[in-house]
Amino acid sequence: MAGILGIYLFDSRWNSYNFGVFGLMALQHRGQETAGLELFGDSRVKLAGKGLVEQVVASSTAKGHVCIGAVSPYPEEEAEVQPMSLTEGLVASIDGKITAVDGYKWDPSLSYEGNLRGAYGSLYGKKADIDSIKGFFGKCRGGFSFIAVNEGKEMVAGRGALGVKPLVLGKMGFDGGIVASESCVMDIIGERVPISPAENIEPGEVRVFTPMSAYSEQLVTPKSRAYCGFEYVYLARPDSYINDVPVYRVRRNIGMKLAQESPADADVVIGVPETAMPFAMAYSNETGIPVEKGFELTGRRVRSAMKPNQVERLKGVQLKLNVISEAVRGKRVVLIDDSVVRGNTLANIVYLMKEKGAKEIHVRIGSPHIISHCPFGVEVPGEDELIGKHLSEDKIAEVVGADSFRYLSLDGFVEATGMKREDLCTGCFSCRYPEV
Repeated sequence: MAGILGIYLFDSRWNSYNFGVFGLMALQHRGQETAGLELFGDSRVKLAGKGLVEQVVASSTAKGHVCIGAVSPYPEEEAEVQPMSLTEGLVASIDGKITAVDGYKWDPSLSYEGNLRGAYGSLYGKKADIDSIKGFFGKCRGGFSFIAVNEGKEMVAGRGALGVKPLVLGKMGFDGGIVASESCVMDIIGERVPISPAENIEPGEVRVFTPMSAYSEQLVTPKSRAYCGFEYVYLARPDSYINDVPVYRVRRNIGMKLAQESPADADVVIGVPETAMPFAMAYSNETGIPVEKGFELTGRRVRSAMKPNQVERLKGVQLKLNVISEAVRGKRVVLIDDSVVRGNTLANIVYLMKEKGAKEIHVRIGSPHIISHCPFGVEVPGEDELIGKHLSEDKIAEVVGADSFRYLSLDGFVEATGMKREDLCTGCFSCRYPEV
């Protein structure tokens, strides 16, 4: 997974640098390990490294009217910091995962980035024109979206045929366009529209920007759609629209469904910050049980579930989830979280709440059980580590120290999205993935 961004300003007197920094900050929740921003103008400058956006790409004098960037949850030593070079004069940012390229045999001895470069080189050599870029990504299979820029200051952005990973377009008047993983980028940069703040780029579609034009083209005709369900549960910001669906609405629907499917006799509802807060508020409204703030944050917001190892995840929990004693002492608590992967973090949270005097803790999870590794780049570990794959709800309650434990049903989740099941990828919940 990654957050990707491209900004194209047609007048070279513009500087896209500050817009690029703000846009990547808006996507920081999609990756907190590395950040990169490359600018094209009179010269070409790349700012990239390990750390947050404000640490890596801010406070620079870089200039350029075209920029491409990315944030990633992958540690620097495990993957090349995006934007990555596909060939001389061509860089790309990719969200999700390309699993195969037509006409190229994947080399297991090469890294993921090495295979992409090998595939591009074997098919198109050093050519980096628009037709070559479109031709290459048209041959790619998997669940991904991409943005690519060449030295001719031409930008091509699009989604794979399945539409697994999101991509949206925003406009800056007549002067430029913004392409990003989520619509919240357009709000942060300043492009505001009353309803949906961005135009959805459809599966198989590309948007092309050149110094003299901007146009759309259907690169691949989709046989079916498979929008990532986990975007609505956890990955996306609640103020974003994903596939023209408001994420906040889905999360409130999830809370209502949880209340209907798994009520609990309790005194207070508490959501785990930050993703589960809309779940908790809706659960409270549906049941009439008051909602309380149960945790206080120390330091900047950390998405502990996306940290690369267990030590870092537990450090993130200790920092972001200090329990407010007055909210839980002597009370029966409904604790709502967005998902459970290994169960270690949840067990730590339950322990901390009981240490502060919680009388009972009834855990409710705003997603179905995660039972499969994701082939499309979402940070889900191997199946041997997935607690939902191996244990029943009652056994999980025992393991994490809760008085009861319930997941949202798959049917309830699909209904909460308001979408058709056949248009969603729910493979991590069902082990059934779309054909690529």
